[in-house]
This record gives sequence, C-alpha cells and structure tokens, in this order.
Amino acid sequence: MPPDPLDGLQQRLQYRFADTHLLVRAVTHRSFSSEHNERLEFLGDAVLDLAVSALLFTRLRQLPEGELSRVRALLVRQDSLHHVALRLGLPPVLRLGEGEARSGGRERPSILADAVEAVIGAVYLDGGYECARALVERLFEGVDLNPRLQEAAKDAKTALQEWLQGRRMRLPRYAVVRTSGEAHHQLFEVSCEVPELQLVEHGDGASRRAAEQVAAAAMLARLKDSK
Repeated sequence: MPPDPLDGLQQRLQYRFADTHLLVRAVTHRSFSSEHNERLEFLGDAVLDLAVSALLFTRLRQLPEGELSRVRALLVRQDSLHHVALRLGLPPVLRLGEGEARSGGRERPSILADAVEAVIGAVYLDGGYECARALVERLFEGVDLNPRLQEAAKDAKTALQEWLQGRRMRLPRYAVVRTSGEAHHQLFEVSCEVPELQLVEHGDGASRRAAEQVAAAAMLARLKDSK
C-alpha cells in the first residue's frame, strides 16, 4: 500500500491531527471542492500574525514597533510562505481541480502560501493556540532573527528603487503582461524592466501589487548576483 501523503505531511509538521478532516480541508483548493480552505486561510493568517508578532517581540527586544512591523511583514509575505510550503512538501499534497492542476497550480506561489496559512488555521482549530504557535516557531526556526532583518524587511520595490537611485539610474518600469483565472481568483503576471541595463524580470501574484513585488525581488536578486 502506498504511503498516505497526509501522514507524511503530519510528520513534517511534527503535529498529529485529532480531526484529520481539518487537514484535508486545509490542502483543498476552491477549484477542487466547495469544501475548500479559504476560511481556514483567513483564520490561519490571523494566527500567523499573532504568533510571529510574539516571536519577534521576544527575540528582537531592541527594535521599536515600526521596525518590528517591517520584519513581521517580511516573514509572513507570500514569498516567505511559498518557501515554507516547498520545505513542507505541500505541492503534491494539494487537492486541486483538474484545470487548476493542468495550469501549474501546484507550483503557484499564491496557492502554496494560502495553503500554509490554512494549515496553521487547521492546527489552531484542532489543538488550540499553543499548538499553532509552536508550529509557527518550527516553520521559522531556520530564520536568523536578528536586528539586521529590518533592512531585508524593506519591500522589494523600495529596495530596488534605492539600489538604482544609488547608481543614478532611472526608476524601473512595471507592466502587466497578462492576467488569468476567474474574476474572483485572478493571477497577475507583471514585468519589471531596468531600461539602462536592458534587463527584464517577471513575477506573478494574486494582485498587481503583489506581482510587482515578486518581479522587483527577482530583478534585485539578479542585479546583486551580477555585481
């Protein structure tokens, strides 16, 4: 008998569900069933914010409120949660509709980030806040929480703008390349161009703003790697 993928996921989470139906719902996309994970995602988002806030409050005692907020935004943004999802091995576990699966939904950062939040919400309902808080701390245990994170916490568009201005270059240009999906669940693909260097990078997200951030982060990484 092949191994149960949800059993493997629980091992990676280091949490065993009393009610496995909660975990099933957490990995179910709206394209698969009307019993999907969006309400759990809503709950998990709030639990994640609280747990990360408490973690930063304890670990980064010297940082003021504004800088703590920026670090928190870095940790809970889509890109960070996407990497968490990959470490957890979520892509093959997701339950997606046939069309969504064919269009690459298992690799879509927005879907994977939402699923991480839904799993956190499911753990909260199944075991309470302390279990959810402990899970969040495990998910971020590889992150070096130090005061320098406040610099990394700048949003990617701001960081890219400052990088270019520091070298007397024009601001980058952003453009929507295409949109896909239904009106209530669209995916935006955006390009980020640095004209002087003739470089273009792309990013996608659930909104134009989110896609621009992903594209800017890709461009910034490319510029820094080419130094």
